[in-house]
Amino acid sequence: MVTVGLPWPVLFAAGTIFCQLAGSALIVFNPAGYGWIGSGMLIVFTLLTIPLGHAFWAFSEPRRTEEFHIALEHITVVGGLIMSALFAGYRR
Repeated sequence: MVTVGLPWPVLFAAGTIFCQLAGSALIVFNPAGYGWIGSGMLIVFTLLTIPLGHAFWAFSEPRRTEEFHIALEHITVVGGLIMSALFAGYRR
């Protein structure tokens, strides 16, 4: 958090831990079909990490390519989270 330049790094670190733990727990346990909320939390978090932590457009080569690949990986994770949000309400 400090290397990215975010203010109040301890607060952002605590928010990161909460978002990842709570979002994952909501997806895994899907209480009353609300797993989609956990997916939404993690989607927003993952998308925010691209401009805040992996701004590939701000770097020169070869780091630009490395950060771009990380950003693409984040986008694929968002695709999986969208699928989990869609299936969260599915009951047999």
